[in-house]
Amino acid sequence: MIVLNQIRKNLIKEIKTSGIAQRTIAQKLNITPQTLNNYLKKETLPALDTFANLCVILDLDANEVLGITEERKRQN
Repeated sequence: MIVLNQIRKNLIKEIKTSGIAQRTIAQKLNITPQTLNNYLKKETLPALDTFANLCVILDLDANEVLGITEERKRQN
């Protein structure tokens, strides 16, 4: 089962490994650094369009960040 906490952990990992500063990511998303920080540390997640743009900025597969790829492997 996919849970929000795992999605958050995946986002944190991908942002860290991207090497792109959180301030830069926030600027590209047209959000404040505090808002990005809230996505990573609180019970909020980005809106779908923000999430999609984050995946584009970081060159990520949304299915992997959301845990869908891993969940499908477990079901097969």
